[in-house]
Amino acid sequence: MSELTLPVLVEIFRECAGEAEGVDLNGEDVGDVELSALGYDSLALLEAISQVERRYSIGMPDAETRIRTLKQFLDQANEQMARRP
Repeated sequence: MSELTLPVLVEIFRECAGEAEGVDLNGEDVGDVELSALGYDSLALLEAISQVERRYSIGMPDAETRIRTLKQFLDQANEQMARRP
């Protein structure tokens, strides 16, 4: 696994916290929508960060304070993967 993609990240969030009623996580612009608007709170974010750290063997220190959208999550995770040896 060399790169985290939006469909994989959406599935991780679904596994961690489900999917809010009336929210379409399959839309093209879902990556730019605030996590709170998608129905995800800070606990869902922390669980998703933990899952990604374990699956991809990366660290995402302080990510919970900087990530507000799925795209920001992807950017940070993929940046950390690019840095690993």
